[in-house]
Amino acid sequence: MSSRRDFLYKTGFSALGVGLVSKVQAAGIPEAVSQTSAETQAPLMPTGGRSYNPVVTLNGWSLPYRIKNGVKEFHLVAEPVLREFATGMVAHMWGYNGQSPGPTIECVEGDRIRIFVTNKLPEHTTVHWHGVLLPSGMDGVGGLNQPHIKPNQTYVYEFTMTKSGTFMYHPHADEMVQMAMGMMGALIVHPKNPNFMKVDRDFVFLLSAYDIDPGSYTPRVSEMTEFNLWTFNSRVFPALDPLVARTGDKVRIRVGNLTMTNHPIHLHGHTFEVTGTDGGWVPKTARWPEVTTDVAVGQMRAVEFRAVAGDWAFHCHKSHHTMNAMGHKLPTMIGVPQQEIAEKIRKLVPDYMAMGSRGMADMSDMAMMPLPDNTLPMMSGEGPFGALEMGGMFTVLKVRDNQAKDDYCDPGWYSSPKGTTAWLYEGEEPETIRAEPATSTGHDLQVRKPTGHFGH
Repeated sequence: MSSRRDFLYKTGFSALGVGLVSKVQAAGIPEAVSQTSAETQAPLMPTGGRSYNPVVTLNGWSLPYRIKNGVKEFHLVAEPVLREFATGMVAHMWGYNGQSPGPTIECVEGDRIRIFVTNKLPEHTTVHWHGVLLPSGMDGVGGLNQPHIKPNQTYVYEFTMTKSGTFMYHPHADEMVQMAMGMMGALIVHPKNPNFMKVDRDFVFLLSAYDIDPGSYTPRVSEMTEFNLWTFNSRVFPALDPLVARTGDKVRIRVGNLTMTNHPIHLHGHTFEVTGTDGGWVPKTARWPEVTTDVAVGQMRAVEFRAVAGDWAFHCHKSHHTMNAMGHKLPTMIGVPQQEIAEKIRKLVPDYMAMGSRGMADMSDMAMMPLPDNTLPMMSGEGPFGALEMGGMFTVLKVRDNQAKDDYCDPGWYSSPKGTTAWLYEGEEPETIRAEPATSTGHDLQVRKPTGHFGH
């Protein structure tokens, strides 16, 4: 098995040929900023140019930029990365600037942007700007719109953002391998009028799926249907950060799908409207109230709602997409006695435990049996009332009356008002059971002061 050092090999930087960046020009390339933490980073405030209301990337970050002669410049580096899906599991992947998915790129309608793309992969690549209207030669399909970006080369993409909305970027070169290895990112174009489609909290993340055998580290790039890890931004529950808001906030959640199947994304406790697609904003006259929106392959959806106090599940409604490290060929053992066979197997495998006779809820007990190296239990996580039998594409929208405007800290578990929690019926009406508020276990996210550098 390859080592961490072997996987994160480093290559020199050079660029040759017509249309590439020369060694002399390389001195003028923006700094290639990297981020390796899998925690949600604070929103990146504008550092020049048109003002905008920044997004928060769930378990991700936004790429810093500089302005040169009126052009907003970014530097993307395609490279091997390590991504922690959750505590106890790390994957060898490909991504951008130290992360998979890569950093979110934010700009404003009307901006002229210039994106330097340096290739540190072992094979060629390109970048396609999914949903963006631009010149044909900037569309990023290798062999059709441009030559491939070979290892150690840097190419430059430059165009004007003609419309605002929610978009993505990903390779259009050896797609089956490169996207299966995690190469993707979000691209947000804010309206030039900051008051148009304005919200109080704006979140974004991408849906991705992987097949990583227990005990291994690298996704199976030839898989098409039987994925075992379904993720929001290459993270799984219980390692996904919550979406945090204040009661009454107008909240937008933007979701992009670069998996091989559709995902019905469902929010508890609220009704929302789909206000945007990767084609642009949806007129008010074309919207309707929903609690679930289906995000098909290659699509992006932006939903908006007014936040209601409480802890609310937010997840894909395909039940097997809220589980981890799934096996697809396990027999159904419900109602089948296994005690005798379990005792025989334990003579050979002392840690063996028969499961499934009463359903699969026993899988939520992580302490029941040891796991292979570098894998996760199918269901895990603890809530205020016990096991949260979820994994994969599941997180919690946490809304509090007293959450400060710029505070994205995890406030802990919700304490329901008296009389609003379900109780055990024992023949007479008892006092309502309440969850005790827990100490915050979240990340201390504060709005950073504008700087030209993004630290760890």
